[in-house]
Amino acid sequence: MKNVKGCPFGTHRVIEPKGTLPQAALKIDNDMEIYRNEMLIDVKTLNVDSASFTQIEESCHGNVECIKDTILKIVQERGKLQNPVTGSGGMLIGVIEEIGPDFPTDLKVGDKIATLVSLSLTPLRIDEIIKVNVETDQVDIKGKAILFESGIYAKLPDDIPEKLALAVLDVAGAPAQTQKLVKPGMTVCIIGGGGKSGVLCAYEAMKAVGKDGKVIVVEYSPENAKRIEDLKLAHHVIIADATKPVEVYQKVMEVTGGKYCDVVINNVNVPTTEMSSILITKDEGIVYFFSMATSFTRAALGAEGVGKDVTMIIGNGYTKGHAEVALNILRESREIRELFEKLYV
Repeated sequence: MKNVKGCPFGTHRVIEPKGTLPQAALKIDNDMEIYRNEMLIDVKTLNVDSASFTQIEESCHGNVECIKDTILKIVQERGKLQNPVTGSGGMLIGVIEEIGPDFPTDLKVGDKIATLVSLSLTPLRIDEIIKVNVETDQVDIKGKAILFESGIYAKLPDDIPEKLALAVLDVAGAPAQTQKLVKPGMTVCIIGGGGKSGVLCAYEAMKAVGKDGKVIVVEYSPENAKRIEDLKLAHHVIIADATKPVEVYQKVMEVTGGKYCDVVINNVNVPTTEMSSILITKDEGIVYFFSMATSFTRAALGAEGVGKDVTMIIGNGYTKGHAEVALNILRESREIRELFEKLYV
């Protein structure tokens, strides 16, 4: 251990450009000798952000060895897992190996945790990639990672399998923000509702809108659309391509009788879906862009271009209590837990 205290936000690890925070940095120091206010983690599994994994998988045409090489190259060049195309990372689970004396925690060495900060700012060293699961975006590795003093984390629960907890915690911000934004009687649309974050958001939205509200899910995949119908997580399920905004607009207007949505939540993991979200939102309504494939430029200028006065929220992956909100869905819904166990365990 270095007998010195680093910056709580990790700037002492930034190599270039100097003066930036670790997430914005092009390269950070991934030397695994910790500072006094850092935590060392023995990493077991990476849960790569959906937008990032999709981009890597498509660029590799699904070739697993290519995916491995791409991930290793990114970490070697940047000292962290930050996709240079999407800018996003993911999160990890592992076992606490060492805790600096100035790191504020009541956890102890040997505890299993999930980091709730992005891999795009986490110093990471990969010694070996053991397995890539293209179905779950999870990568089993041998390696180490550093958590800064300001980094948030969750101790893995005893009642939920590790990889299931990891899958859910990776998107914990989405259902928690949904819980905050959606009120009784609202009309809510979830775009990309059949994936992991979409299912969790739909569950929270159905709880929140009450008997007088309406939840609409827009999903590209017929299989995922049927999943939502089977789970009864929406009042209406629309199969449509979210990269085609007019198509989405027309289909949503059909099921709402020409009325716009109060809240729209975008979980799609591919680019150019901003306008589908904006077009169906009422004036002074809210669009929550959880997707890391979102372009601020496309959203801002696109809304201006169609004369839409909507509040657009960047999908902050953190809100107070978000880990418990997400894990509690698995405890409350046997059907969602069984589905996710099939997919992620």
